[in-house]
Amino acid sequence: MHFLKKITENPALEDPAKEHMDVHRHFYRYSRGEFIGPAIKLRQTSTKFTLKGSLEYEDLVQELVLRSIRTDELEIDGTLISGQDISDKLNEFDINWELKESTGKTKNYKASFEQSIETEKIIDLIDEFRTCCYLLLNFQLEKWVRVDTKSRLPKPSKKKPIDDDVGKRVQFCKGYMNPSAKNNQMIMDEVVFDFKEEIPEDWSKITLTNNYRINEIAIPRGIKDSRKLRILAVRKGKLIRTADIDGEIIEKQYSFVV
Repeated sequence: MHFLKKITENPALEDPAKEHMDVHRHFYRYSRGEFIGPAIKLRQTSTKFTLKGSLEYEDLVQELVLRSIRTDELEIDGTLISGQDISDKLNEFDINWELKESTGKTKNYKASFEQSIETEKIIDLIDEFRTCCYLLLNFQLEKWVRVDTKSRLPKPSKKKPIDDDVGKRVQFCKGYMNPSAKNNQMIMDEVVFDFKEEIPEDWSKITLTNNYRINEIAIPRGIKDSRKLRILAVRKGKLIRTADIDGEIIEKQYSFVV
């Protein structure tokens, strides 16, 4: 499940730093204030569905395109980026990607790969890595059934939500699917799940932005390491989701403890 959907369904996560890292990791860098979250643009035509997502939507775009196809194996390539050594996790999936540790002050582990792999295994990897990694995939089955993801993570935006350049950010990951009632329903259920009643069947373009308002930060006691304090701190605030549905603007807000 994508972390934003999980927040709307579970607004007050119990011990998020230990039990819900798939959500909690997306909020490490935030202090108090208003911040730009991930964005996605959807388009429906007679020939394809197009999904263009910013960082933190790449996992969902990749998953939806994979779930829309019927093939046992795919030729994929891309990059895996993790903040920790996950060699054991890769071994559990019988994946032999070589992780290389960075030499900079901020440690991370990166692997480049190109191989044929079972489609269901790729979906399982996306779900498994939501707690610790960015999986930047590329693959193509047909002209309009493919995913293109940039190989480098963008720098965190320092802009305020009012100054957001959504069109630029959503070029990070692009996915294309065949048009069908099943694929349309999947997009409704997983991307714009809370706006389904407001979206007409013949929708053409939808832009969805997610912004955060952090009101309070609960700092754990007994920890002196500043990095651990930042990681383990729990943020409390609001998620503001704004959907532009063929020119009609609808906003919904959710309180969260993450």
